[in-house]
Amino acid sequence: MSTPKRLTILGSTGSIGTSTLDVVARFPERFVVRALTAARNIERLAQQVIAFRPELAVVLDAEGADALHRQLPRDLDVTIAQGAEGYCTAARIEADTVVAAMVGAAGLMPTLAAIEAGRDVALANKETLVMAGDLVMERIKARRVRLLPIDSEHSAIFQCLAGNRSADVDRILLTASGGPFRTWPAERFDAIGPQEALRHPNWQMGAKITIDSATLMNKGLEVIEAGHLFGLALDRIEVVVHPQSIIHSMVAFRDGSVMAQLGIPDMRTAIAYALSYPERMALHQALPDWAAMEALTFEAPDLSRFPCLDLAFGAGRAGGTLPAVLNAANEVAVEAFLDRRIAFTAIARCVAGALEAHRPGSGSDLDEILAADGWARRWTAEHIGKLR
Repeated sequence: MSTPKRLTILGSTGSIGTSTLDVVARFPERFVVRALTAARNIERLAQQVIAFRPELAVVLDAEGADALHRQLPRDLDVTIAQGAEGYCTAARIEADTVVAAMVGAAGLMPTLAAIEAGRDVALANKETLVMAGDLVMERIKARRVRLLPIDSEHSAIFQCLAGNRSADVDRILLTASGGPFRTWPAERFDAIGPQEALRHPNWQMGAKITIDSATLMNKGLEVIEAGHLFGLALDRIEVVVHPQSIIHSMVAFRDGSVMAQLGIPDMRTAIAYALSYPERMALHQALPDWAAMEALTFEAPDLSRFPCLDLAFGAGRAGGTLPAVLNAANEVAVEAFLDRRIAFTAIARCVAGALEAHRPGSGSDLDEILAADGWARRWTAEHIGKLR
């Protein structure tokens, strides 16, 4: 019997983290959990710590650490840490793979810490590559670690590329469900509230990514991520709306062949592949019900109703610090929308305003990227205050 693979899960209480632990629980002989991290969902983290017995658990602040300590059995041998340094400590702990599933820009520094410590990274935190893709890929190469995609779209591309030469790739086709408002007329968008936007037609995800899927910003972030992961210019990455979410993405080759990866919309398939690569574990996932499907359909995204996708393409092509600004402004605007402080359509306007107001830098230095991120958060917050 082989030695169990040691895992650290950054963001264990979110949708990716809980799905990862579900996979781990199905294969207890294959995995051991070394560290778990969360932000404020202390009750769920406590349940995970009791079930998986990590050596380290990390939360956002001292209040959370005290709450976690109170919810754990006294005889449980686990170290509790907190804050940004705690997350980086978890990323550096001796492990074979770090699952980077923290939400937003907060995941960048722990992911970099994991890479510098020589850990393979299973990446669900797309913001890491959006903000600092060139730097991250350089460090991946320098440290000779593996970066394995967990996003269903990037996992699909990764699988389609297996056994094929990169020189033979013509383009990548990223599929998008189109979100809950795909068929809505633009005049209804101003009245969209958080409750409606959080009802994704196919996927069960956290609040932030669900709103990003509704605006198509999530697909824009994935475009930038794919460019870094697979070394392609953005003019060779195309977004195709596929409402059924059965085809997770495709790769077109220069001879006209197109390869697609299909499956039900369940993140555990992509997670399991990243954890076990190059093997495939017997998840026994349900297959799509082919006979029940009337059709698999496709359409072009409507950039007039979903301008966030166009903004992401523009920022990604320009590069430098603009992708970091795009991401930061979007995070602040989405939070404001969820708090009912701005309208759904104001998300794109806030992001566009931040991109226009920013003086872009080269993005070659981590401090410069972090400074752009901070600037964009302040600018967007002030802009939202003026809107109100």
